[in-house]
Amino acid sequence: MSPLPVVVQPDAEAVVIDLLASALGDGVTLGSEWPEHLAEELPVVAVSLGGGGSRLKGVTKQVTLDIDVLAATKGEARDLAALISAHLIASQGTAQPGARLYEVEETSLIWLPDEVTGTPRYVLVMSMIIRPS
Repeated sequence: MSPLPVVVQPDAEAVVIDLLASALGDGVTLGSEWPEHLAEELPVVAVSLGGGGSRLKGVTKQVTLDIDVLAATKGEARDLAALISAHLIASQGTAQPGARLYEVEETSLIWLPDEVTGTPRYVLVMSMIIRPS
């Protein structure tokens, strides 16, 4: 048995998806994977855990999130990525269901259209410190 208390860290993907669902509304397909019929579901936002590790053992975790932002045009994808970044940065210091968010930062924004379909896509990389609430 460990001398440290067992603390299960929140699911960062689920926390961010829930946060963005209320911020972006019903007009955006949101999840952790791309939908099967991508072109019919645009705009699409897919949140994936890009990495992470303990920041303060048993208390906080530092995570990186890769957020695919796909839309009908490059401009729409860029505007949506900027909106997502702004909402996540504004969530810094807040309590979300099951989690508290700290040090939310935009790490990068990369233009990376989907090679198979040619769909305009940006990959927004965000980092944050997260802990159970």
